[in-house]
Amino acid sequence: MIKNLQCVIFDMDGVIIDSELIHKKAYYGTFESLGITVSQEIYDTITGSSTINAFQKLVRIFNLTENPEDLVLQKRKRYVDFFENDPNLHLVEGVEDIIKYFYQKGITLVLASSSAMVNINRVFDRFDLHQYFKAKISGADLKESKPHPEIFEKAAILGGFPKENCIVIEDSDNGIKAANDAGIFVFGYKNPEVHNQTLQNANAVIEKFDELKHLFQMIS
Repeated sequence: MIKNLQCVIFDMDGVIIDSELIHKKAYYGTFESLGITVSQEIYDTITGSSTINAFQKLVRIFNLTENPEDLVLQKRKRYVDFFENDPNLHLVEGVEDIIKYFYQKGITLVLASSSAMVNINRVFDRFDLHQYFKAKISGADLKESKPHPEIFEKAAILGGFPKENCIVIEDSDNGIKAANDAGIFVFGYKNPEVHNQTLQNANAVIEKFDELKHLFQMIS
């Protein structure tokens, strides 16, 4: 465990907001429009990746003629429709409290998500989260996508602290591998709404965000 915690790097989908189902519905609506059948096994491999990387992979697998960038826009439109019309969309239980707790303790917070920045800002606007985070980074703006470590390497730089003073909170195996390869301690968050991720390579697994508060109190 980190002895001198200075920076917490949060994933967003499935960690801050319970939007995995919305993303899945948007993806599968797009798959249906393309006339392709994407198995759960294939879908699991793109979970946590940026949308452009996901569609680049699917174009190769299914020999599609469509432009991946166009498919990203189709999927994003479906996601926005679901996002704006679902009054039940909510933050993950306990995450707002832990965000405020770390912020009040002077811990630097950074958001590192595979979602496009427009979607990140949409979530942060809706739930008033901008004030707590020093920086936000979108995997969609990077050359590489999770499970590549680039996003977390850059997040640590934006946070302004050495990797050994940072932790990552992730709910996907792709994200956990990215944190592993970046050399940053990673907590796997076992979201009860997500059933297709093993979290087996996380340094530690939590089921409730209160567990992080207790751990921080023990080391501070």
